[in-house]
Amino acid sequence: MFHSRLVFLHLGALILSVVANYSYSAAISVVDDAGRTVTLAAPAQRIISLAPHVTELLYAAGAGERIVGAVSYSDYPAAAKKLPRVGSYNAFDLEAIVALQPDLIVAWQSANPAAALEKLQTLSIPVFFSEPRQLEDVATNLKRLGKLTATETVANTASATFRRKLAELRSKYRSAREVSVFYQVWHQPLMTINGEHIISQVIELCGGRNVFANLPTLDPKISFEAVLRKDPEVVVAGNSALNHPDWKDSWRHWPALQVVKNNHLFYVNPDIIQRHTPRILQGAEVLCEHIEAVRRSGEDLPE
Repeated sequence: MFHSRLVFLHLGALILSVVANYSYSAAISVVDDAGRTVTLAAPAQRIISLAPHVTELLYAAGAGERIVGAVSYSDYPAAAKKLPRVGSYNAFDLEAIVALQPDLIVAWQSANPAAALEKLQTLSIPVFFSEPRQLEDVATNLKRLGKLTATETVANTASATFRRKLAELRSKYRSAREVSVFYQVWHQPLMTINGEHIISQVIELCGGRNVFANLPTLDPKISFEAVLRKDPEVVVAGNSALNHPDWKDSWRHWPALQVVKNNHLFYVNPDIIQRHTPRILQGAEVLCEHIEAVRRSGEDLPE
């Protein structure tokens, strides 16, 4: 009887050990873009996306069906338009988020309200910060999100494809003549991006140079006079041009600018250049073609 009881106790201890070891091995940990370690007890099944680029990344990583709520303008791919809304990226609804019982929230640290993010982190819901600043970070985000959702097969393939296309573009324009570029985020007030912004990385990928790369803030407000002093070879407009098709007219008030003289005013759809997603390489291809056209026009000028 004593022997049977001893065997039973040993068996129980063994089972507990196996369960404990399984639970430990089943835990998933990744480091997010804020340098924080995010740990899940099991792959995420109910995800809240707090940025349009996050929604797109999750779909690209094979986890789109796990999203139970997203912010406004989460419109790619088409299935994302049907997701329940939890507000906007800069004003989301905490009660709506909690009601959806998420087991993972993917946030955008530099754009989501800091106070609201702090409240979310007190609710014991894991929060992963997605903040790609370098083009390679898009590929890294895909892999990390794939790990958190156990969709590594899709995510790793998407990551590898992105890296391959990025390498091809980098190789194509590596030796190209540098072209000075002003990127216009908005027109009133006039806004641009500094060298820390991922769009600046796209400009460099194409062999361009962001004329305001040295400014201290990520998306600074500037004056037309400041652009006049820089006298860039190219002006590229994103979001402001989408909403104001006559955006070029404001530049024509400055006929001394070489971009006005040469009509080197271009537009790139913001959805494919201002979102930190695989589609940013589509935007890069468009931007690179514009910059390359400027190079060719310069070569054609008589000496």
